[in-house]
Amino acid sequence: MRRFLLSLTLGLLLGALAGAAIGWLNPPPAARNSRLSDLAQPHRDDYTIMIAAGYAHDADLTGALERLRLLQVADLASYLRATTERIIASGSRELGDVRVLARLADKLGGATAAMAPFLDGS
Repeated sequence: MRRFLLSLTLGLLLGALAGAAIGWLNPPPAARNSRLSDLAQPHRDDYTIMIAAGYAHDADLTGALERLRLLQVADLASYLRATTERIIASGSRELGDVRVLARLADKLGGATAAMAPFLDGS
């Protein structure tokens, strides 16, 4: 029993030392600041949907436009229209996501016939 406890204590001590050494000798990579415009398309879609959902909640069009401008697109209405139509065509999002996108696109004057069913029943 004494040998077992000694082995266990020694193993725990060596494991803790090895973990500490690895932690100290391998620092994490340096943080880098990325722009929202560098996001991959699925993440840009997520960001756009979150902004549209925020607009649906508080009706703050100015705030929504300021947040969309961080994506650095030339024409926000065209970007929102294209994003909404692509998401409608792919069927990859929930109905609520498409509705908030369609409402924001409509508010910017970019509603299309494909968005009309999602604007009904608002």
